[in-house]
Amino acid sequence: MTEPRILVLIPARMASTRLPGKPLLEIAGLPMIVHVLRRAEAADIGRVAVATDTPDIAEAVEIHGGEAVMTSADHPSGSDRIYEALGRLDPGGLTEIIINLQGDFPTIRPDNIRAVLGPLRDPAVDIATLAAQIHTDEESTNPNVVKVVGSPVSHRRLRALYFTRATAPWGEGPRYHHVGLYAYRREALQRFVTLRPSALEQQEKLEQLRATEAGMRIDVTIVDTVPRGVDTPDDLQTARRLLAQS
Repeated sequence: MTEPRILVLIPARMASTRLPGKPLLEIAGLPMIVHVLRRAEAADIGRVAVATDTPDIAEAVEIHGGEAVMTSADHPSGSDRIYEALGRLDPGGLTEIIINLQGDFPTIRPDNIRAVLGPLRDPAVDIATLAAQIHTDEESTNPNVVKVVGSPVSHRRLRALYFTRATAPWGEGPRYHHVGLYAYRREALQRFVTLRPSALEQQEKLEQLRATEAGMRIDVTIVDTVPRGVDTPDDLQTARRLLAQS
């Protein structure tokens, strides 16, 4: 059995209101987007490219030896951006699995990028993602921490039933912090970008609910740590401290 052809795509754009120009902000001597690129390359699972609408981002990636692909500035989401990039990079349709890696995860571990592929060994799974167990009340109650509610499938794997910003599920037992890294089968990504935004997606402000409402199956690999996203100046300082030590 041959390994599936995998393409890791990192969507990146400059239009952050809380941290303007964040893909190019310096962390430990490199632009943030280059740190993410390096982590994806270190995962060693397939071709890696940055999908962007900004020439300065593409230039920074290429200067550091990476591959960039220019996409439209009009995409409403990273999923739409990577779908356009997929068509540009692989018009012949050879890629079987596409990983959507956020461009503001400079501390993500390469082994976690690899771990997202596990559920796709099951042909019933359309999309795979990651989560880590929550250990504090602050995480449980924070609406900025997205929780995944799922049924255990096997050790360290869930079938996702719902994603929410609320504290869920209720009662004793583990809760899980969703990590916004996705692996799509090509057919699943093609279907997803044709779907209209769903009611729960719009209410929760969570794009992945569009897939679950449409009956698509999302399974979750449980990992040990949540990569620190960079959304605020404080996040940036934390990333700089962590990567200066590594």
